[in-house]
Amino acid sequence: MKRIVWALCFTALAVFYLCARPAAAQNPEIKFIADTFVVQAEGRYEADPDLATLTFNISSQDKELRKAYDTATQSMRKIVDLADRNGLKKEDVAAGVLTVTPFYEGDRKKRARSYSVQGQIVLKVRDFTKIGQLIDESVQDGITDFRSLTYSLADEEAAKQKAVAEAMRRAVGRATAALEQKGQKVGALRYATLDVKQLVAVAQIESSGRSMYQFAELSSGVSSSPRKDAAPVPPPLPQPEKITISATVQCAFQIQ
Repeated sequence: MKRIVWALCFTALAVFYLCARPAAAQNPEIKFIADTFVVQAEGRYEADPDLATLTFNISSQDKELRKAYDTATQSMRKIVDLADRNGLKKEDVAAGVLTVTPFYEGDRKKRARSYSVQGQIVLKVRDFTKIGQLIDESVQDGITDFRSLTYSLADEEAAKQKAVAEAMRRAVGRATAALEQKGQKVGALRYATLDVKQLVAVAQIESSGRSMYQFAELSSGVSSSPRKDAAPVPPPLPQPEKITISATVQCAFQIQ
C-alpha cells in the first residue's frame, strides 16, 4: 500500500512540474511584447501595362475525323504564321493540344455521326498597335473564336518589390514618428507579415465564329449591312488602364 501511495505522489509531482514549465517559459514572451512596437502600413505601385495576352479558341466539327482535325490544325497554323509575320517571338506563342470529341446517335457502339476538334492558342503581344490586326485576321475563317484580352506587366516581380518597399518605408516611418514622442527609437525587426495583391485588366469579347468587327452604315436612322466593296473600319479596342499593385505589411520592431 505504501508503494502505491508513493507512486501516486511521484506522478502528481511530475504532472505539476510539467504544467508549471510553460507558465515560466511565457515570461520571456511577456518581456518580448513589452519591448516591441507593432505597426501596419500599405504601399502601392502603379504602372502602364506593357504586355497583352490574346486567347483564341479553335473549334471544328465534321462527319469525318480527319477533315475536322485538319481544319482545326490549319486554323491554328494560320494564327501561328500571323503571329510570326507580326514579329512575335516563338516563346510568345503557346499552342495547346487539340482534343477530339465524338458525337453518337444514341448508341455509342455505333459509328460516331460527327467529330468535334477543339484547341486553344495564346499570344503574348508587346506592341499594342498590332492587337487589332491580330484579332481581326485570326477570326475571319469562322473556326477561331477570340475569347479574351488581358493587359498585364511583363516584369510583375519588379513591380511587386516596389510596392513592398513603399509599404516598408511607411511602416518604419510610422514607427519612428510614434516612438519619438516617448524619446525612444526603432530597433531591429522582430518579425513581419506581408500580403501583395495585383489588379489585372481583362477585356472579354466573344466573336461566336465571326469577326469581332461588325460594321454597319447609318442612313436616315436605318442600319444596313455594309457593301462588300466598302473598306471596314474596326472600332477602337478597349484602352488598357494602369496596373495597380498593393502591398500590406505588419511589422514588429524592437524598441530601443
